Amino acid sequence: MSNFEILGVPIDELGTFLTAAHPDPFRILGPHRVGDNLVIRVFRPDAKEVRIITEPDGAQELPANRLHHDGFFQAVLPGMRRDLDYRVRIVGWDGSEHVARDPYYFGTIMGEVDLHLFSEGNHHEIYERFGAHLRTIGGVEGVYFAVWAPNAQRVSVVGDFNGWDGRVNPMRRLLGSGVWELFLPEVKEGAHYKFEIRTFTGAALLKSDPFGFFGQHGKETSSLVFNLSRYQWSDAEWMESRRNKNWNKQPVSIYEVHLGSWRRSDTGERFLSYLELADTLLPYVVEMGYTHLELMPVAEHPFEGSWGYQVTNYYAPTSRFGNPDEFRHFVDRCHQAGIGVIMDWVPAHFPKDAHGLAEFDGTDLYEHADPRQGEHQDWGTLIFNFGRNEVRNFLTGNALFWLDKYHIDGLRVDAVASMLYLDYSRTAGEWVPNVYGGRENLEAVYFLKRTNEICYERFPGIVTIAEESTAWPGVSRPTYLGGLGFGMKWNMGWMHDFLHYMALDPIFRRYHHNSITFSIMYAFSEHFVLVLSHDEVVHGKGSLMGKMPGDEWQKFANLRLFYAWMYAHPGKKLLFMGQEFGQVREWNHDRGLDWHLLNEPRHDGLRRLVQHLNYVYKTEPALWDQDDTHEGFEWIDFHDADNSVVAFLRRSAGGDIVVFVVNATPQVLRGYRLGVPEAGFYREIINTDAGTYGGSNIGNMGGLNADDFAWQARTHSLMIELPPLATLAFKLERSPAVVPSRADGEGPHAAALTSNRSGVELDVKPQ
Repeated sequence: MSNFEILGVPIDELGTFLTAAHPDPFRILGPHRVGDNLVIRVFRPDAKEVRIITEPDGAQELPANRLHHDGFFQAVLPGMRRDLDYRVRIVGWDGSEHVARDPYYFGTIMGEVDLHLFSEGNHHEIYERFGAHLRTIGGVEGVYFAVWAPNAQRVSVVGDFNGWDGRVNPMRRLLGSGVWELFLPEVKEGAHYKFEIRTFTGAALLKSDPFGFFGQHGKETSSLVFNLSRYQWSDAEWMESRRNKNWNKQPVSIYEVHLGSWRRSDTGERFLSYLELADTLLPYVVEMGYTHLELMPVAEHPFEGSWGYQVTNYYAPTSRFGNPDEFRHFVDRCHQAGIGVIMDWVPAHFPKDAHGLAEFDGTDLYEHADPRQGEHQDWGTLIFNFGRNEVRNFLTGNALFWLDKYHIDGLRVDAVASMLYLDYSRTAGEWVPNVYGGRENLEAVYFLKRTNEICYERFPGIVTIAEESTAWPGVSRPTYLGGLGFGMKWNMGWMHDFLHYMALDPIFRRYHHNSITFSIMYAFSEHFVLVLSHDEVVHGKGSLMGKMPGDEWQKFANLRLFYAWMYAHPGKKLLFMGQEFGQVREWNHDRGLDWHLLNEPRHDGLRRLVQHLNYVYKTEPALWDQDDTHEGFEWIDFHDADNSVVAFLRRSAGGDIVVFVVNATPQVLRGYRLGVPEAGFYREIINTDAGTYGGSNIGNMGGLNADDFAWQARTHSLMIELPPLATLAFKLERSPAVVPSRADGEGPHAAALTSNRSGVELDVKPQ
C-alpha cells in the first residue's frame, strides 16, 4: 500500500494543500479515521521529526512518517479512537524539541447563533467573537482567531510563531457565513500575527486583523495578541452616575486634543505616553475647568498626517502612546477626576493601505465596488458599503466596543455629511441615485439611526455627536421622532458666521450685524455644540489669534471678547488645544504647542479668562440648563449696529438671570444704558477687559443696582461703562446691594479686576 493510499485523500488534494490553496485544511490535517486506523497528519516545515504522544506522561510515542519533503507528516495508529487525546512532539533541524497540542484536533468553535446574528447585522458583541482571543478550550490554553473573508479561497494565520508561513496554520471555513476560524494552542499574548488570504485569482494578501485589539503603527503593521480581560477599573462611581446623565441639561465644556502634539518630550522628538498624559494633560484639563476631553482619533492609523482620521485598525488604540491597558488607565484617571472622555470616531471612510480593509479578501468587501459610491475623491479613501449587513455590524460593533471595553463617554462622529449624501463633493454623473431617485444615502441613514439607538440603549448616559455641516433636519432628534438619533450636533454655521465677523476690522462690523444675530434663528432647532476646532487652525487658515484684526492689544481683546461671547451663546462649548492661551502659529501635528507663551502676561491672561469662563459656565445654570429652548434666551437689543453692540439675557429653569452685553468696537461707551428685566443688583461676573486678563481694566465697580427707568422695552435699566472690544456679564441678585461710589476707593480699574477674579486661578502651566 502506497503512502498516498494510507493517507486516505486524493493525490490532487494533497497537491492543492501543499501549494497552500486548499479551502478545508481540517479535511487534510489532524485526526481522521481511515478504515480501522486512526491517521494523524501534521504539517510542520520547521520539523526534522514529528512524534505523536498518546499518553499524558509521554510514556508512549509513535513516530510519524515524512510523506513530503516540505514537512508533511503522518502517523498511523491502529485501532485508536477519533477522540484520542494526543500531543505532538516537534524535533527541529537544530535539535530543539517542544511538545504542542494539535490545532486541528479541535472541532467547530463559533456558534450558529453568533453566525446568524452577524449575517443579519445584529451581533452587538461581535468583538467578543472576532479577532484574536486568549481562550482555554478543553483545558488547553491558546488563542482563538476568527475573521470574515467570504470570497477567499484560503485563509491562514501567520505570525512569529510559525515563521509567517501560510501553509502551516490554514483556518477552517464555516460554510454559509464566510467566517474562518482557528484555535492555536501554541500562541501567547504579545504574539505578532496577520491573516494570509489567498484569493480566487491566486494572489496572496497579508492583512492585519480588522478586529485586532493591539497593533503596530507606521511601516510595521502586524496585529498583536492582547488580553483585554486583565484591566481592573476604578471608575465605578463615575460609571454609575453617568447612567442618569442628560448632557443636554448639563454644562459641557470640551477641550479638543491631538495627543501627539499637545505636548512632546523635553527634546520635542518623542510622544508622551498614555501614562505621562494622565499625569500632565489631565491635571491641566481639571484646573482649567473643562468638563470633557475630546480626543482626535486614537484608533490605529499608519499616517501621522491624517491626524488619525484614516483608520486601519478600528478596534485598536494606537500603540504610539502605549498599550490598550495604558489607554484604559488614562480614561480611568479622567473619570476619577470627574472628566468625561469623548473620542472621535470615523465610520465614513477608510484608507487604501494594502494591509488594511481595502479589497480585504481580494474583492470589494468592506467598500462599494462602484467607485461612484465607494471612493472619496477629496480624501483618496474608500467608503464603507453601508448596505451590507456584516459591514454595518463591524462598525456598530466598533462603536459599542469603545463604550464597553474602554468606558468612553461619547463618540463624535466624523464627516457625517459625507455619509448622508450620495452626491457629496461630486458633480452630475459622478454619483448613483438611491432607489427613489434621490441624493440621500438611505443605507447610511439607516446605519446611523440604528447605531445611535443601540448605543443609547446599551449604555445610558453616553452621548453621540455629529459633525454635520448641512441643513439635514433632525440630526439630534430621536429616531422615534424621525431624527438621526444623535445627542448633539456641531454648530458649523455659528462658527463660520462668527469667525467671519470677528475677522473684520471693527469699523466694518456695523455692516455685518446680521452675521452675529442670525445664529439665534436656528439655535434651538438642534442640540448644538459651538465649536472652535482643529479644522479652523490648519491648512493655511492660521491660528484664531492670527484671524483677529488690529494691533497686538486689539487681537487679544478681540479673542477675549469672542471666547466670552461663545460661552454666553446657547450651545455646548468646544475649544481646540492651544487656543485657550492664544497660540500664535498655525497648529502643526509634528510638534508640541508653544507652552513658552504662557510666560507672557497677555497669553497667560487669556488662559486665565478661559479658566474663569469655565468656572462661571459650570456654576451658572442659566448658561446651560435651557440650551435647547427659547425660554433660555432673550434678546435685549440686537439693533445697535451703529455701535456694534448686542445685548441679551440667559435664563435658567429656576429663574436665574445673567445679562450679557458685547461691544465689538475699540471705543469705550460710557453711560451706555441697558434695559434689564427687573429690579435688583446686577453683579458683574465677567468682564473680558479686566486687567488680570490683559485688558484696560474699565469696569462697573463690581456691579450696579438697576434704575427704575424703562428702556429697550424693559421696566428697568442699567447705566454701564462698556469697555472696548469686550464682553460683560451681569448676574441678577434680587436683593439690592450697597455699591461704593467711584470716588470711595480704588477706582474703576481695581474694581473691575476684583470683580473678575473667580477664586480658582491656578498655576497650570505645563513644565
